[in-house]
Amino acid sequence: MQTNKHSHTWQYWLFFLAGLEIITVAINFFYAPINVAAGGSTGISILVDAVWGINRSLTVFIVNSLMLILAVVFLGKATFKKVALGSLLLPVLMAITPSFKLTSNNMLAVIYGGVLMGIGVSMLYRINASSGGTTIPPLIIKKYFFVDPAMSLMAIDMVIIVLNIFVDGTEAFLLAAFSQIITTITMRYAETGFDKKFQVRIMSNEKLDKIKTMLQKDYDGLTVYNVVGGYSDENKQQLVIIVDTNEYGQLVSKAREIDSEAFIVTENVAKVHGGKWQI
Repeated sequence: MQTNKHSHTWQYWLFFLAGLEIITVAINFFYAPINVAAGGSTGISILVDAVWGINRSLTVFIVNSLMLILAVVFLGKATFKKVALGSLLLPVLMAITPSFKLTSNNMLAVIYGGVLMGIGVSMLYRINASSGGTTIPPLIIKKYFFVDPAMSLMAIDMVIIVLNIFVDGTEAFLLAAFSQIITTITMRYAETGFDKKFQVRIMSNEKLDKIKTMLQKDYDGLTVYNVVGGYSDENKQQLVIIVDTNEYGQLVSKAREIDSEAFIVTENVAKVHGGKWQI
């Protein structure tokens, strides 16, 4: 059986620690100073600190330890090993990383905190790691009740977000909810990148060869599909090409110049690998 050597490289551990530290910075510099709990064990720690003054890193350690016990009992050793290190390192990083208020604008604080949280979590997901905490119960619920973990985690985070109302008022609740949206959007872009592409499909009844020649000359990665017309029931060809967003308008204009009646369909593409897009 082939072993996964990636997890033993120094790049992996550097990426892992960087992801955890970015999450820590989001908490210590942006969320905690304004008492906004946006979910997770770190959110619980912020609420506990605001109400009883208990050290946040200690609360995260206790919550994560309890979650690890649940992971061993209900999910087995494999899941435990996956989340154990992140669960125990996160409170350590929270304890040794300074905590202070970087901005007096609460809206800016939750925006920056949400972005950093999304980046940190995405970095961990990218290497199949986790910071543990409240991500454990959704896995247990999925195993025994077949509920989507994303839905369960959202429900848990929403409970924590609603608790902001009782600790620091409605504004804290609204800020926490807004931060969760920022985090979700950031994670979506962090996973696929900001440099989106367009997939363009072109069909022409009379001038397809000329359009094909133009694409071969000016662009890369052209693919030709054999298709059947839905109304004519005739064999035809469809040209498919991936282009950067800054190339799209020019491509459509060139195709229209050749055949103003050309049928063009455009689709958004999140990420492209291979060819001239090597990463």
